[in-house]
Amino acid sequence: MNPRTEDMERPPYKTILEFAGNYKGLAILGEDEVKALCNDIRKLIIDVTLKNGGHLGSSLGAVELCVALLRVFNPERDRIIFDVGHQAYAYKILTDRLTKFNTLRTKGGISGFPRRAESKFDAFDVGHSSTSISAALGFAKARDLRGQGHEVVAVIGDGALLNGLALEALNNVSVCGTKLTIILNDNKMSISPRVGGIAEHLAKLSVSAPYMRLKKFVKDRCRASAEGRGVENWLDRVKTKLKSLLLPTNMFEEMDISYWGPFDGHDSMELEEIFELSKQYPKPLLIHVITKKGKGCSEAEDEPSKFHGVGSGTVIGPAASQAARKKGADWSKSVADKICEMASRDPRIAACTAAMEGGTRLEAFRGLFPDRFFDVGIAEGHMLTYAAGLAAGGMRPVVCIYSTFLQRAADQLVHDICMQKHPVLIAVDRAGLTGEDGETHQGLLDMAWGKSVPGLTIGVPRDRVDLDFMMSGWHDGNFPMMIRYPKGSAPDSVARQPGSVPAPWGKAEMLSDGETVCLVGLGSAVEIALGAAAECEARGIPGPAVMDLRFAAPMDWPSIDGAMAKYSLMVVAEDGYVTGGIGESIAARASTSGVRCRVYPIGVGPKYITHATRAQQLEDQGLTAGGIACFVEELYGGNTAASG
Repeated sequence: MNPRTEDMERPPYKTILEFAGNYKGLAILGEDEVKALCNDIRKLIIDVTLKNGGHLGSSLGAVELCVALLRVFNPERDRIIFDVGHQAYAYKILTDRLTKFNTLRTKGGISGFPRRAESKFDAFDVGHSSTSISAALGFAKARDLRGQGHEVVAVIGDGALLNGLALEALNNVSVCGTKLTIILNDNKMSISPRVGGIAEHLAKLSVSAPYMRLKKFVKDRCRASAEGRGVENWLDRVKTKLKSLLLPTNMFEEMDISYWGPFDGHDSMELEEIFELSKQYPKPLLIHVITKKGKGCSEAEDEPSKFHGVGSGTVIGPAASQAARKKGADWSKSVADKICEMASRDPRIAACTAAMEGGTRLEAFRGLFPDRFFDVGIAEGHMLTYAAGLAAGGMRPVVCIYSTFLQRAADQLVHDICMQKHPVLIAVDRAGLTGEDGETHQGLLDMAWGKSVPGLTIGVPRDRVDLDFMMSGWHDGNFPMMIRYPKGSAPDSVARQPGSVPAPWGKAEMLSDGETVCLVGLGSAVEIALGAAAECEARGIPGPAVMDLRFAAPMDWPSIDGAMAKYSLMVVAEDGYVTGGIGESIAARASTSGVRCRVYPIGVGPKYITHATRAQQLEDQGLTAGGIACFVEELYGGNTAASG
């Protein structure tokens, strides 16, 4: 770190934040100025996040941590790797994105997560939990192999540390034999008595020059003779025994990772001293810091889970309850309500989540059925196998999981649930395009790979009527099933006559007949197809029929074959990747069955979709009523009859 002196010349600036927006200006700030800077950063994070949406509580809790990191380490040379990355807003502000921070999570603006394409200061793209130690260990080993000398720092939260990937990485640290600094950002436990003087003293002692010289002298002399090697082994045993007697068992020390802490994560000066010492330490090291999630925002401090992530236009204070009342029922709440209803009638029903109780709206279930509610932490693979065990033991578990996180448990879905035919319901939340969270959180793959899994039924309801029907059908049956649903409001009823009942199990439903064109959709794409049919008629294209597939697996081939035999053009709209998707499967069948019907899929192309609103993302992919109507019109060549 560059020396900080009070008489260093500094350029004029309006605010401390404006001056420190380039991390190089941080070095000359005094302690009071650092505190003022942290307050300014928090205010900016609160203002922008409430407006644009984003991860509020986690970023507020890591402000001093980010400031200390940038006052000690050089992000142009050293590698600072965040886990998940939802705590990195202060880091973004203090590197090169202060003037862009108001564009957070907006189309064309900066991402809500670290992203290499966005800034040279972002060392690694993140968005999913528990990747930081593995990536950092790779960075550190690459540094050694290339003869470089920079620092590598991984910042990971206490929840993410419990994931299997993080534990696998910790287990590999000693094997790699490289210097790595891991910062454990713990915002769950209370600050223990070891915070402060004693912990700091032990850290200083560990890297003090006299101590290191004495330790090296003893080791060198001991290794000079056979008798000395015996003494060295005896000293190691004594040291280990004393540690076991005087200190509690430490899993990190057992993995040959030195442990310092815990320290106050909101004392920037103390953090800086410890980080400076870590640069001198030659071995793998874990620094444990205690922070308060949501610090600086009373609402986020009081309800950290609720304010972990907020949507755009979030209101806090007295107006918050009124704003909440205006919101309609969303898909997550509708699914959670149905699980509660089934559980009230069947004691076999259980609910599982991986640290997403609030996101999947399971708070009510936990309150009503605490013995049947299981939050396994950030451990998606374990959760699916645990659910398989519950099912094998006679229960009927419902696993509520975001589509993007289900990717982390593909093997468990195949091997432990479907191959063994266990009656587990996978409620796939945030399926399809999800909006502002961007590339790492899009739910675009679940149908493409899920429909390839033998024995897995995939239901895709267009409204709450079909949601109830599909969840009830799973409950009455004895098979593994996925139900996928998007982010946002759940319509009560779409294209249904009063008193009508859902189509039979496994069957597609023809919502309207037509002459030459059939528009096919499932789930949220059905409303888009209905709108496109009306738009087509307005453009002079007669008779667009609309079919709701309802089930992505197994597919209702008799109904699909009948539609392909009747219509000359079929356009399949899906909120997922075209490659490997439903439309591609139908097109392949058409090409081998000899029908004259031309089949065209419309969905997401082979690319990672960056952050924007869901509506903007749908528009960009042509998944709108107008986009589909334009596509159909082009195929017609402007004529009202099919062009062959």
